[in-house]
Amino acid sequence: MSALKFRVLLDTEQETEIFRDILIDENDNFESLYNAIISSFRFEGDQMASFYISNDDWDKGHEISLMDMNYGDEAIDEKASVMSSATLRDFMQESNQKVILVYDFMRMWIFLIELIEKTDIHLKTPETTLSIGMAPPEDSRIANLNDDDDDIYTDDFDEDEEDDNPFGDDFEDGYSDEDYSKFDDY
Repeated sequence: MSALKFRVLLDTEQETEIFRDILIDENDNFESLYNAIISSFRFEGDQMASFYISNDDWDKGHEISLMDMNYGDEAIDEKASVMSSATLRDFMQESNQKVILVYDFMRMWIFLIELIEKTDIHLKTPETTLSIGMAPPEDSRIANLNDDDDDIYTDDFDEDEEDDNPFGDDFEDGYSDEDYSKFDDY
């Protein structure tokens, strides 16, 4: 048995680097790594998240999600793995292996993770061995909304507008008043 040492960099707009080194047993699963990362940055851990196996260019590859999101869909070419059943040693084959963790898909917290060392240390629980920089509060990042969605929160209605029916009278629903004559008025 051995342990894996990961460097976890939080992608922020701050000028200083914010990262943690986390040591975890190679036989542990991605859910344990996820919990260690989230707690080391003092985030709540109450949002959806996924790991993505990456390459040297930080492209997203195979997904390892917090929960099974496949819903039995057989049409999916490559189903995502689930953190609780995905063992680290099965995915961490290369030295300097890179992984991306996306946490809270509305706020899009991105953690860039790199395997920096395999050790002979035996661990029962993951450990944060180095902590550099102060993580911003989890709710400090504004949820991502598309620029096109901004207008749904503004009141663009003109009070002087004469027509209360924006669809006009040309919209045909296929029903006539006779179709409703069978219903009693109460």
